[in-house]
Amino acid sequence: MGNDAGTATRRLDRSLLWVLVAASAITAITLGIRSTFGLFLVPVAAALGTNKAGFALAIAIQNLVWGLGQPLAGGVADRYGAPKVLAVGGGLYAVGVFGMSRANTTTSFYLSGGLLVGMAMAAASFSVVLAAVGKLAPPERRTWAIGIVTAGGSIGQFLLVPAAGWLDVRIGWRSAMAVLGSVALLVVVLSVLLRERRRATAGDASAAVVASAPVAAEPFSVAIRRALRHPSYGLLCLGFFVCGFHVTFIGTHLPSYLGDVGMSRAVGARAIAFIGLFNVLGAFSAGLLASRFRKGVLLSVIYGLRAVAIAGLVLLPHTPTVALGFAAVMGLLWLSTVPLTSGIVVGQFGVANAGSLFGVVFLAHQIGAFIGVWYGGRLADITGSYDVVWWIAVALGVFAAFINLFVSDAPAPPLPARVAGAPGIGAAAGMASLLALGAVSGVGAATSGAERAGASSSPMVPYCVLHPSS
Repeated sequence: MGNDAGTATRRLDRSLLWVLVAASAITAITLGIRSTFGLFLVPVAAALGTNKAGFALAIAIQNLVWGLGQPLAGGVADRYGAPKVLAVGGGLYAVGVFGMSRANTTTSFYLSGGLLVGMAMAAASFSVVLAAVGKLAPPERRTWAIGIVTAGGSIGQFLLVPAAGWLDVRIGWRSAMAVLGSVALLVVVLSVLLRERRRATAGDASAAVVASAPVAAEPFSVAIRRALRHPSYGLLCLGFFVCGFHVTFIGTHLPSYLGDVGMSRAVGARAIAFIGLFNVLGAFSAGLLASRFRKGVLLSVIYGLRAVAIAGLVLLPHTPTVALGFAAVMGLLWLSTVPLTSGIVVGQFGVANAGSLFGVVFLAHQIGAFIGVWYGGRLADITGSYDVVWWIAVALGVFAAFINLFVSDAPAPPLPARVAGAPGIGAAAGMASLLALGAVSGVGAATSGAERAGASSSPMVPYCVLHPSS
């Protein structure tokens, strides 16, 4: 009897191990490839006859499409299984990155690097992966497992960014991107390992493998109405908006800021590498701490420490030591919000609708990312310095720290029968319409600005007048 139970437990452990390996590898590939795009800014802009703003717009579109597509991808994954969605996403990713390598106009680059890669990230990024892991991992190991998989994204950044740089020097940016597109196809293969399978139960006397019964997902319209009526869910969305603003602004503009204050490009590159390296520890630690402390309090601490770190970067002497110290601290706080946020969503609404509801939270993150990467740069142009943007980031960090103190991961109450009709759908549709309208307006204005800049400038007019390219 005891031997049978031990055998079943070992089978469960091996099954979880393969799930973690596959999920971590998928996250490493998808986020790692995306982290390499900034390396190709100068050669792509020169080849397409555009400026840095033109390249940045593709990344901004990518973030927005990724966010808008995430709830849909999560809902499809909840209904039909994450492996199918991940396989489609991996295929789209390969096509999109390969299309970037063959682009000869800014329009084709926007379609491939913006639209297609954004759709691919919605289907194959960590949001769908984490929802799958949340379903497959035992409840007592769920947040720990999510932390490990989140750390995988930084490992991909740490490994693929220097590899892409090496390929760019050796074979050129077009061939380097084609190689990265081929790497993306591995997501299709790895997705098979995340299918829901028959599990052995440790208490079964015969150690027979029994089918695990998945919990049926609520219709998305019901799930989103229930979420929108839960105050903690709204606060979680606001906090993740701040996260998106922080990480995308810093990831895109930190090297330029360091150049403005007199540091070399090498320091900027090392700072980004430090963020990726220390994020491995931060994401994993967040998963472990979540089993001991309330997740909302941990999120509050993370956002508060981000505000302190950003203020320190602005106020302390501008030296490489300060810059790398800031990068190390931010790395610890970088994606440590992800296992905590996704864990709260699972705690509030269960695993059945985790993909779609975390997708909505992630949409808020990507709206913050769009504002951070595009309008953060424009504000620096207008004011002549990044200082205003940094202090906005500090204020947002304090705001997110405060509101997350009131976030609970306790199960959300059921939807009252009297609100089971159309009003909830109308509210959700109205909010989605406003977000989409604002996003499209922002992209249109950005496109017009990029086209005007491209028409009146040389191919290498800098994205920001403060940061001329060498």
